[in-house]
Amino acid sequence: MEVTNSVNINEARPAKKIFILSGQSNMAGRGGIDKHKRWDGVVPPECAPDSEKIFRLDAQLRWEVAREAIHYDIDTKKTCGVGPGMSFANAVKDRVGVIGLVPCAIGGTEIKQWARGEHLYENMVKRAKEAAHGGEITALLWYQGESDTSAQHQVDTYKENMERLIHNVRADLNLPNLPIIQVALASGVEQKYVDEIREIQLGIDLPNVVCVDAKGLQLRDDNLHLTTEAQVQLGHALAQSFLTNFLSEKAPL
Repeated sequence: MEVTNSVNINEARPAKKIFILSGQSNMAGRGGIDKHKRWDGVVPPECAPDSEKIFRLDAQLRWEVAREAIHYDIDTKKTCGVGPGMSFANAVKDRVGVIGLVPCAIGGTEIKQWARGEHLYENMVKRAKEAAHGGEITALLWYQGESDTSAQHQVDTYKENMERLIHNVRADLNLPNLPIIQVALASGVEQKYVDEIREIQLGIDLPNVVCVDAKGLQLRDDNLHLTTEAQVQLGHALAQSFLTNFLSEKAPL
């Protein structure tokens, strides 16, 4: 994949509004992946790069122009395709200005793997702190839970683990009011407990935490991952939620 000159971007660009993209595979992006685990390379116009306004923090903590697949060097054990990040960024850039996306999602991960002290959590915080040198951390977009649909004990601990994650990331980034937009599941590794995890996600009641419901978005043939079109729709839903809940005329960013 072509990588732009990150040194010039780091030095020359204005301060960015930073959005952390985290969770598991549907945030990392599996749109356009076929049964042979190959990405078709199709990038919808809603996900087009913008070399003036949309950047990403790469795996080496350098800024580059964001382009699909934006998790390609982060979720490296799987093939990444289209996710919701680029359609989100394109939908909010005219209101927000220069955007810095911080991809952190890793496919197949349970919520317990995102606990403070675990590698995934600590790497997310490290990347967010590094990104903050070039701008202002504005929101965390979170889509995870498919891997917590297999057993009752996962359901029993999900709410506590998710709320602890929210408290921890806000404390560790010193942002007690950090906006968080989570996604309620469209699918699960197992169907047995999808509804229970969704109910927990939709019912979390913490300040500056809102939920976008992915139920009904089109799934690929694996009945687990969103199609490219569905990822675009999800990105737009996340954008609408951000603009409605966290960006008003009375409280501009």
